[in-house]
Amino acid sequence: MTTGNSPEAATAMRGPTFAEVLQARKAIRPYLRPTPTLTYPALNSYVGAQVYVKREDTQPISSFKVRGGINLLVNLTPEERARGLITASSGNHGQSIAYACRLFGARCIVALPEGANPTKVEAMRGFGAEVLFHGSAFDDARLYAERLAREEGMFYVHAANEPLLIAGVATETLELLEAAPDLDVIFVPLGGGSTATGACTVAKTVSPQTRVVAVQSAQAPAAYLSWKEGRIVEAPMQSEAEGLATRMGYELPQRILRELLDDFILVDDSDLWQAVAVYLDKCHAVSEPAGAAALAGALKLRAEIAGKKVGVILSGANITMAQLRKALDHAPAESD
Repeated sequence: MTTGNSPEAATAMRGPTFAEVLQARKAIRPYLRPTPTLTYPALNSYVGAQVYVKREDTQPISSFKVRGGINLLVNLTPEERARGLITASSGNHGQSIAYACRLFGARCIVALPEGANPTKVEAMRGFGAEVLFHGSAFDDARLYAERLAREEGMFYVHAANEPLLIAGVATETLELLEAAPDLDVIFVPLGGGSTATGACTVAKTVSPQTRVVAVQSAQAPAAYLSWKEGRIVEAPMQSEAEGLATRMGYELPQRILRELLDDFILVDDSDLWQAVAVYLDKCHAVSEPAGAAALAGALKLRAEIAGKKVGVILSGANITMAQLRKALDHAPAESD
């Protein structure tokens, strides 16, 4: 079992195979039901395409991440669980590990940046996690968690460089393509990279003609720049969408993305806020800013996808009241 404790370990890893994604589906099925894939006439008209929304907001933690957490814990040995797990998160990944640890009776510590989304912090504590705050951004918390893992002898879970997380998360795209075959394109959010890498792994096997397009905030472009330049790049992080707020690309996802991803685009944070409002208006669905990134990408490429069959993953709905009010301030005009 790999823990992703170092860049060297990540370099030695391989991404999950499609067979391992199928195994992950069997592993998580006793704990999670498939989420809905729905299409909405109002959204279709607004986008100008046939849009299929994968509703990961309906998960028990209101985020797709729970798929990976449960797949990881299922595959750990009793000895590994007994050591306790420690991870770093901007929010939803921490909820995933906390939720899965509660299911399997393992201790869980989550390191978070100062100012983390209070809705997500409350949920982690509710699932029994010990929450520690360190630094101003995710990668500060990550380095702190890695040090604590070494000092305490706990099982460290890297939020991106972990094949079992990717395999679990990939099951969302498997369900999407089963519910909506022959998609022309799938838009996916990209922070650490598990959704995008999972989507590529599945789509290139099940539906190779389907293009996978990753979407990241222009205010946190490290993963985009890493993909464009073919090397791990660090970049300033100023995005308000904590689910996309990383300061660097990560080795394992980037390796998979360079091989399999069709396209990668940036959207502004203002586009994310608007997409949150569009989900609420056209689908009566609640999304957090990062959760609306896929839709923001589809709206940015509206002219290119006109009349096509499009999948978007609504990846999470852990939005605060303050964030929701801000999103409503960005709602498009009625005539848009």
